[in-house]
Amino acid sequence: MHQIPALGLGTYRLKEQQVIDSVRNGLELGYRHIDTAQIYGNEAEVGQAIAESGVARSELFVTTKIWVDNLGADKLIPSLEESLRKLRLEQVDLTLIHWPSPNDEIQVAEYMAALLEAKAAGLAAHLGVSNFTNAHLQQAMEVTGPDQIATHQVEIHPFLQNRKVVAFAQEHGIHLTAYMPLAYGKVMTDPVIQDIAGRHAANPAQVALAWALQQGFAVIPSSTKRANLESNLGALKLHLSDGDMAAIAGLERGERLANPDFAPRWD
Repeated sequence: MHQIPALGLGTYRLKEQQVIDSVRNGLELGYRHIDTAQIYGNEAEVGQAIAESGVARSELFVTTKIWVDNLGADKLIPSLEESLRKLRLEQVDLTLIHWPSPNDEIQVAEYMAALLEAKAAGLAAHLGVSNFTNAHLQQAMEVTGPDQIATHQVEIHPFLQNRKVVAFAQEHGIHLTAYMPLAYGKVMTDPVIQDIAGRHAANPAQVALAWALQQGFAVIPSSTKRANLESNLGALKLHLSDGDMAAIAGLERGERLANPDFAPRWD
């Protein structure tokens, strides 16, 4: 099992000083898993916050993701080298393919082979995928073997539980990372989650995160507020009952929030 810290700090949509503050606050509070991506346009700021934090590199787990424009065999490694320069790191702990190539213009085999090459060159300690359909994941495993795929990062929250994708990954022993685990804050107003939170003297965000953590997923919520970053850490100590887990399972409604026009045909 690849040791990806269970609770990470997402940086999607955070820019400039906002992302510097979020990462700095997160590191001060004890976060050690930071997730960024080429397309977020904030790798340099994330790198600055890490560099200024004084936290030892060996304590950190940093993830970035290769954007679709860089999936060609000739572009992937140079783009990752550029990401490393921005992050001020010699190696990232994890590099993911952010999305499959739109309309499969570039074959999975081509970019997974390039990713393996990047790992062999020491640019990334681990590799993985994101937003893959089961068919894409199958193709990726054929290139790398399932044991090389450290995680599959997908949208998972109480309103989109992505069960087919989760089941397929778990069947092949592939770890999952849940992004948007709070559904852009929608979990905060759900009556079922509010009720569970009340019974545990917790808040709805902690409940939604604990629900994902108890299934063995890593979670990468983001926040610009230090108090929320601190509060989210409380999910690590929260244990939900089987009844709680079943109640949240009942909230599935196929509510997909990340669905750009170039997305694959979802399972």
